[in-house]
Amino acid sequence: MTTSNVEAVPIEGADPQLYNSDLAPTPEAAKTWNWTSIAALWVGMVVCVPTYMLSAGMVEQGMSWWQATLTVLLGNAIVLIPMMLVGHAGTKHGIAFPVLLRSSFGTHGANVPATLRGLVACGWFGIQTWVGGSAIYTMINALTGDAIVGDALPVLGINLSQTVCFVFFWALHVFFIAFGTESIRWLETLAAPFLILMGIALLIWAYVQAGGFGAMLSTPSQFGAGQPHEGEFWSVFVPNLTAMVGFWATLSLNIPDFTRFCRTQRDQVLGQVLGLPPTMALFAFISVAVTSATVVIYGEAIRDPVELLGRMGGFAVIIALLALIVATLTTNLAANVVAPSNGFSNLAPKRISFKMGGYITAGLGLVMFPWKLIESSQGYIFTWLVGYSALLGPIAGILVSDYFLVRRTEIDVPDLFRANGKYHFSAGWNWRALVALALGVLPNVPGFLAQAGALESVGSFWAGLYTYAWFVGFFISLALYALLMKVAPPAE
Repeated sequence: MTTSNVEAVPIEGADPQLYNSDLAPTPEAAKTWNWTSIAALWVGMVVCVPTYMLSAGMVEQGMSWWQATLTVLLGNAIVLIPMMLVGHAGTKHGIAFPVLLRSSFGTHGANVPATLRGLVACGWFGIQTWVGGSAIYTMINALTGDAIVGDALPVLGINLSQTVCFVFFWALHVFFIAFGTESIRWLETLAAPFLILMGIALLIWAYVQAGGFGAMLSTPSQFGAGQPHEGEFWSVFVPNLTAMVGFWATLSLNIPDFTRFCRTQRDQVLGQVLGLPPTMALFAFISVAVTSATVVIYGEAIRDPVELLGRMGGFAVIIALLALIVATLTTNLAANVVAPSNGFSNLAPKRISFKMGGYITAGLGLVMFPWKLIESSQGYIFTWLVGYSALLGPIAGILVSDYFLVRRTEIDVPDLFRANGKYHFSAGWNWRALVALALGVLPNVPGFLAQAGALESVGSFWAGLYTYAWFVGFFISLALYALLMKVAPPAE
């Protein structure tokens, strides 16, 4: 996705420890993406099972269909702002995310946030790979009449057949990584529309089975008058909104990896505006509508589309699951391989290429037990999504602060690749950015530890603060970084 046949831009005096052809600035001849390219990219990344499970999980927690859909739409409208701001640097200067980090964290310090972002992507890589493996497992059982169901293995918690399907789907990713992501661009473009069509077909099925939209969407909010959780809406809405922002907090950081190929700022902005919020809102509606319908059809909310398709039965399920497998594969390669591959390459450009970074990503995603991250909506939303948003929000704040408030969008690109340039700071580290990052993360640590089970409980203040994790970290680090750069400016 981020490679090109156009020769990389040479940098005079570039340090081999900071430069390779994958990290080099994008030459003008390679800036071929228009707004439709960015919009199509977003459609390909949005239409995936974790997106479906996120909005469906809100219904499971008691929201009505319209409350869940509006929460998703609002969260995406919020995260779109830093997405476009950080994306501006990619288009203007043609630089990838890890290289942009050097202007604020230093030539060596950039490895800290780049690695943190990469590790989160490894978690997402594992989740998507688990989803695809589950689809294969479900498809085989649909064909064989549940012939491969078995007992759970020790430690893993999944049976042997599930493990084999997961590893097989993981191996497919490794195959495509070996040939580079350019080799699957056409597959991604074709697969995303098929998954949308599958979602619409699923919606039509739910409409028929539930007896129309009236019955399907009649499940009321559990927070209204006379309902079991009357008056508790805000305690559920706020963490879900933060989780929705956290869902794309990853891409709001490494969006320059893609916008560096855009021809103009208009292309990157318009492509993101048209590609992200509308598609998320549409898919959220399909998700919550179908999940609401499962309450009528099966007597329980089924938020996992793979499980739902397995219950439906019939040959159409095989086609739908096959489309889901292909779409999950292409979405995963686009959304969860590019960023960590660049990030790991940034650690040692001479030894780690973009391709080697992809192998590292696949290896880490394999050993993270991703099925445990999404086994419940509580763990998926409150521990995983909100937890890493507390980590990535401060990084986004520092990037926006440095690029717009400190640099005024002006960056000396060649110096980003020089060991003795202005972004070397003190031995390659900008302590101001590291302090701002640490202090941005710190307020959310007690709430995260309590949510993850490491602490039995924390005070209501810390628990409440954690529900705003991304926002707290973003604004604290943004303000602190700008202040430190002003009161203790680095020496020229």
